[in-house]
Amino acid sequence: MKILLLCSAFNGLSQRAWLDLCARGHRVTVRIVHDSREIAAAAAATDPELIVCPFLRRRVPDVVWRRYRTIIIHPGPEGDRGPSALDWAIMDAEPTWGVTALQATGDLDGGPVWGTRVFRMPADPPRKSSLYNTEVSDAALSLIGEVVTKAGDPGFIPRRQDRRVGTVRPLVRQADRAFSWGDPAGHILRRIRAADGRPGVHTELAGVPVAVFDARPVDASPGEPGTIAGRRQGAVLVRTGDGALWIGHARRLAPEAPGTTVKLPAVLALGDRLGEVPRIDGPPGLGEIGYRRVGDVGLVDFAFYNGAMSTTQCRRLAAAVRHAAAQDTAVLVLAGGEVFSHGLHLGVIDAHPDPAAEAWRNITAIDDLCREIIAGTDQLVVSALAGDAGAGGVMLALGADKVIARDGVLLNPHYRTMGLYGSEYWTYVLPRRVGEAQAHRLTTDCGPITAAGAAGIGLVDQLAAGDRAAFLEAALDYATELAAGGRANALRDRKRATREADEHRRPLETYRIRELAEMSHDIFDDRHGFARTRRAFLTGRPTGPATPESPRLPDPRMAPVS
Repeated sequence: MKILLLCSAFNGLSQRAWLDLCARGHRVTVRIVHDSREIAAAAAATDPELIVCPFLRRRVPDVVWRRYRTIIIHPGPEGDRGPSALDWAIMDAEPTWGVTALQATGDLDGGPVWGTRVFRMPADPPRKSSLYNTEVSDAALSLIGEVVTKAGDPGFIPRRQDRRVGTVRPLVRQADRAFSWGDPAGHILRRIRAADGRPGVHTELAGVPVAVFDARPVDASPGEPGTIAGRRQGAVLVRTGDGALWIGHARRLAPEAPGTTVKLPAVLALGDRLGEVPRIDGPPGLGEIGYRRVGDVGLVDFAFYNGAMSTTQCRRLAAAVRHAAAQDTAVLVLAGGEVFSHGLHLGVIDAHPDPAAEAWRNITAIDDLCREIIAGTDQLVVSALAGDAGAGGVMLALGADKVIARDGVLLNPHYRTMGLYGSEYWTYVLPRRVGEAQAHRLTTDCGPITAAGAAGIGLVDQLAAGDRAAFLEAALDYATELAAGGRANALRDRKRATREADEHRRPLETYRIRELAEMSHDIFDDRHGFARTRRAFLTGRPTGPATPESPRLPDPRMAPVS
């Protein structure tokens, strides 16, 4: 079938939909559109049999939906209507939620129903971005497959919505998100998580107007609401009416230039306004990095907000890897969080007085981390990807001996859309898994690949089904099997022999030297517009061609990597 995907951005769901439909043999064109004129032009140029809108913020004009069957994937259950479905669901503590496929008509979210999915909401208030990228995206992808099947059935007729059922919800505005620091922590937590990762909730910290993100609950004695009790690993502990919350990230609100500041670790965003706020320890479960031993397996788990890794975070993770490597375990598992890693922390780089110098420090710190993983030969190393990975985060994972990924995870193993050549020893770890030709294709076509597709070409060694909680157990089981019966010893001996042979053929350090030579031109000479595309990505305002918000789109004639 000839299908047009209309998207406001080529986000994770849009990428998954494109890959899945292409894998089913359909001819799929992707178009990023920002207004009615662009929507109409994309439809006229493509003349599709079906239009699917997995992520579209604009209303489809009459001239399009009257001529082409156009299906909107709405992130709410049947009867929910309005542009802020997930925000309201989280704030209102809905026990269940859903995704509905609706045919576009002149009645916003009121068209005939092609299908629906319902799921239970997580007991812990979810971050909006996390909910969207897991339960919502999984349900939406299943629905899109159903929609295409029904579109091929001449006898299928979508059913009308019962207008007596459901709720019309308005656009959530900052007034709807507002809270007082004197409110209960649970109330505040829901409001912040319902606005994470965009737009955040406007408030004030240390006398600074900010939008806040990344809230985590903690048991703490209450104090003066809104005061900051401590700091830890970039987060600040803010007192509430009945306790406190860790606020991990904030964005300064500059009245003279709204929206131009970027989201940063809260300590960095507040800067010298924190004064003498003390550094304090928090509960172990709230740290970004942890280590525990499970039999013959050592587990280093790390969870960096949105997968961005600053210079400091890279150094701390490298220290954790060195500690884990010094233990007498047979297998070391590196398990990322909601997002495994996207490499460099673009926000910290952009906010630095000398962004180029900070970018250089960041890339050398992540290279040091990757070297610890690649060169360690006393244990087998397994990368466990419960969430997506991109750019240097993919190459970080590939430094391990084995890679296990949750089915449905997306990988974007390329750097060019950010104006970078790339480092993280990618010229060594990528070709050794997929060969030079495939490595060139992955890093120049700049397309996404699913975990299943990655397994098909050797980027991933093992797939695991299920949710994130079940995935960690599957990863530990996989590592335990590798360690069992002396198998790890034989694999480790082979690893040492391979590493020695590779080192003799060409020292590992030479890959780094060559990559950094290229990166120096990208960072200090800005030869491919790294500064411009970085800023566009952080502010959500694309400028010029090929930014992460407006990527180099897949050629509709090109089959995805499989």
